[in-house]
Amino acid sequence: MARRVLITGGAGFVGSNLAVSLAARHPEWEIVALDNLYRRGSKLNLPRLADAGVEFVEGDVREPGDLAKVTSLDAIVECSAEPSVMSGVDGDTGYLVHTNLTGAYNCLELARRDSAFFVFLSTSRVYPVEPQVDLRLDEGETRFELASQQDVRGVSPAGISEEFPLEGARTLYGATKLAAELLVEEYRASLGVPAVIDRFGVIAGPWQMGKVDQGVFTHWMLAHYFRNPLSYIGFGGHGKQVRDLLHALDLVDLVERQLLDQEKWDGQTVNAGGGRECSLSLLETTAICQKLTGNEVEITPVAETRQGDVPIYLSDCARLFELDEWRPQRSAEDVLRDIKDWIDTDPERIAKALEIKAPAGGKE
Repeated sequence: MARRVLITGGAGFVGSNLAVSLAARHPEWEIVALDNLYRRGSKLNLPRLADAGVEFVEGDVREPGDLAKVTSLDAIVECSAEPSVMSGVDGDTGYLVHTNLTGAYNCLELARRDSAFFVFLSTSRVYPVEPQVDLRLDEGETRFELASQQDVRGVSPAGISEEFPLEGARTLYGATKLAAELLVEEYRASLGVPAVIDRFGVIAGPWQMGKVDQGVFTHWMLAHYFRNPLSYIGFGGHGKQVRDLLHALDLVDLVERQLLDQEKWDGQTVNAGGGRECSLSLLETTAICQKLTGNEVEITPVAETRQGDVPIYLSDCARLFELDEWRPQRSAEDVLRDIKDWIDTDPERIAKALEIKAPAGGKE
């Protein structure tokens, strides 16, 4: 059982929610959050961490010396990342590669130093793009669905499973995370570092600094809240592309179970997401955001599909569900409502931190 836990990326969206929640649930644990504060809005989380009794270390996973400051660890939850699927396409690949891959290596070395349990937060983006674009789809009134008959293994109307082929390009973000997964496997097999790999789909919820290429559901709610324009980008510009989404607290529930039963989870690689039951198209997201905020915004159709985009991703979590009783507890509308309630707490400060244009006189 974990007693002293390091959470990398600990001032980010996922990391801060993990740190604050674990500190509240397990006051006997020592929770340490390490972050370089690179992400816009991450400083907003520092008072939350302090109030929760979380030790904060300003440091960078790319720098072994920064990690070495943290001593005597029982577990490491590696959720530092450059998570944007568009990162690196402008030719500047250094921060992406060194954060996601060199950073994972440095964290694994730290785990090896202390024989610490290693929880690696990976991504559905490890699955290659072209085979997903070529999947057979059924088109409904508001969304795409995966057809029951497919030409590739590991896919069904329930989503994509861990058996989906890994050959092909997957964005630089996905490639660095898959490469890091391979390092995790090697450190486990060759060097005895106990580890679990979680391939998450879209994660959403309060305290996410959402933008168009990462954190799309929070971005959608922020735009409706502050009445800023949006675009349906790609796949004809109709807004029917679909993602599953997982509330950050459902993620916390899963990671907590893994920290509490390390022997059971050691060696596992699992999809973890909302699945078909907790998924939305952009059209459906728009309807919920309109209902929750009372605002309608201009949405421009853009037919051209962006590099690396896919029409639908659903996490098939059958392997995880066979292994454990964990299930997502919060619906898609619950996620969006919680994001809206979070913005309500301090809209001016959030808008300023994210450099969002707010209408004169507030949101109404």
